[in-house]
Amino acid sequence: MEEMEEELKCPVCGSFYREPIILPCSHNLCQACARNILVQTPESESPQSRRASGSGVSDYDYLDLDKMSLYSEADSGYGSYGGFASAPTTPCQKSPNGVRVFPPAMPPPPTHLSPALAPVPRNSCITCPQCHRSLILDDRGLRGFPKNRVLEGVIDRYQQSKAAALKCQLCEKAPKEATVMCEQCDVFYCDPCRLRCHPPRGPLAKHRLVPPAQGRVSRRLSPRKVSTCTDHELENHSMYCVQCKMPVCYQCLEEGKHSSHEVKALGAMWKLHKSQLSQALNGLSDRAKEAKEFLVQLRSMVQQIQENSVEFEACLVAQCDALIDALNRRKAQLLARVNKEHEHKLKVVRDQISHCTVKLRQTTGLMEYCLEVIKENDPSGFLQISDALIRRVHLTEDQWGKGTLTPRMTTDFDLSLDNSPLLQSIHQLDFVQVKASSPVPATPILQLEECCTHNNSATLSWKQPPLSTVAAEGYILELDDGSGGQFREVYVGKETMCTVDGLHFNSTYNARVKAFNKTGVSPYSKTLVLQTSEGCNFETQSASYSQLVDIKKLLAVAWFAFDPGSAHSDIIFSNDNLTVTCSSYDDRVVLGKTGFSKGVHYWELTIDRYDNHPDPAFGVARIDVMKDVMLGKDDKAWAITEGGITKGATIGVLLDLNRKTLTFFINNEQQGPIAFENVEGLFFPAVSLNRNVQVTLHTGLPVPDFYSSRASIA
Repeated sequence: MEEMEEELKCPVCGSFYREPIILPCSHNLCQACARNILVQTPESESPQSRRASGSGVSDYDYLDLDKMSLYSEADSGYGSYGGFASAPTTPCQKSPNGVRVFPPAMPPPPTHLSPALAPVPRNSCITCPQCHRSLILDDRGLRGFPKNRVLEGVIDRYQQSKAAALKCQLCEKAPKEATVMCEQCDVFYCDPCRLRCHPPRGPLAKHRLVPPAQGRVSRRLSPRKVSTCTDHELENHSMYCVQCKMPVCYQCLEEGKHSSHEVKALGAMWKLHKSQLSQALNGLSDRAKEAKEFLVQLRSMVQQIQENSVEFEACLVAQCDALIDALNRRKAQLLARVNKEHEHKLKVVRDQISHCTVKLRQTTGLMEYCLEVIKENDPSGFLQISDALIRRVHLTEDQWGKGTLTPRMTTDFDLSLDNSPLLQSIHQLDFVQVKASSPVPATPILQLEECCTHNNSATLSWKQPPLSTVAAEGYILELDDGSGGQFREVYVGKETMCTVDGLHFNSTYNARVKAFNKTGVSPYSKTLVLQTSEGCNFETQSASYSQLVDIKKLLAVAWFAFDPGSAHSDIIFSNDNLTVTCSSYDDRVVLGKTGFSKGVHYWELTIDRYDNHPDPAFGVARIDVMKDVMLGKDDKAWAITEGGITKGATIGVLLDLNRKTLTFFINNEQQGPIAFENVEGLFFPAVSLNRNVQVTLHTGLPVPDFYSSRASIA
């Protein structure tokens, strides 16, 4: 929890917050510190004068930022209000946290009241030392700001966790370290005092003794203070104003400014905001974990740079020694160059380590603070700061964006030494090229004769141009989402052929590929357009490929078999998994290997054996359908069961996901109207049967002609 300490300290005094208040900008200040940085403004800028002129309706009037110069541009340590002719230049100070603040315009009058109750100078203005936003106080003064009880509770727990060991409360002279606490007596005892003052007999035998640390926690769990409204100090918060994002009381709803606002239950909003903060912390926690791993990577880079430097220096020394005395004079200069590169790499990596460490410490501190805030049981106090914390968590997560966790320096020393010159050229010896960079690979060429689609899979092949002299270390294949959306990487590797499975049927995909090496990546290849299932008629967006449009064509059908992997264990497969039966008298389910989410699909099943009226069921199902009951008995399957089915009958299943319908046929005759409508999602062909039935699956069939004609008319 030590990294959370920055969150618990006032930006003005640098100490732990004492009676913190929440400014409208969501930052916190001690009440005493808030009073110390008040600045008196001219009469014309007071809330009363603004209300009299009809120019202000809010409780707190923010100053126009154009009227105020919070800091001098030359960082002279002085701030001034340039818009007020009567306002003198006011010297500013720096707090222990490094935040520049303004002292009061005049010494506060002596008073015995608390900082919140003591009167404030007329027309006072306060500037947030963190975001530099300024506002003019109304008649309530500092009492108009809500107290941050959640922050007080977190600070109390933090300080208690840092406190020294608990002492016995009954030792007369030097208190010894307490060993137990009595929950009923609420007293800490050392062993001698416990035996003397709290013997385990009589009524005291029923008292519960706990370890001191547990007793300190139980003391801390006292009933929470009920928060009161800042506008109606005798009323407790009971609702939450959605528009103003603050807890309110019933008088605020009846007669105050929140009467026409949308309000919700305090407890419900408390739970909602806790949930939102927890979800935001999950994302930030992942970023922190990545940052920790990144720091490990950076530290290992330091060692690797050291090792590479030693290896490179040894090689360089061996070459230089071979060139005798003349080469030795040049050797010192070359070593200096290597050491300079070495130091440069180390400086870059160490600077990145330092930067990332600071950012990670801040992130961890914010996470721990948020976790402690979530532990609070004060709904209204939590809701006062939850929005600001959620925004901070999201902002901190965004700061760990792309590029932050990428090394700024490589570990390799890209230097090469040419020892071929003659001895007379020894004084001109130098590295051939510092950080010599090879060119990027040439643009890959898609091999159209090897590219094709089958069902909902696509196979693509490519090669480097014949005259390319730059080797490629790998390739990146990208496809869009089948709807003209953004491209995404589907393959990264050294192979020049890739098959992509799990695509949508009857969909058009755009594919492209690029090559890469250590230097960089090549331009993209020409885009290839592929259509799954129907026709797989692919063409390119380039005129140079226009003659190859009809190289490959597939029927608008899908080929598949039954899937042994997802079937019930009692199912028996044969005929290359196209024929199935069962070893049990109970109904068992088997699915097809291919799932459908788009397009029109038709397949048939023939009854090879049909004994004793077993009532098989045919249809479609989701992947998680129950496998030990008849198909259609749960909400994961849609099926037909016909008692008139006999041996040799043919059952046709037509799944039209374009119209979201399911239709059945028996011996090429449609069974009634459309069996199911509003069928949407991913479905697999399915059959349920027992040992009295054997069926064979027939796929790769076209859609019935009469249905195709009707669909085209529709």
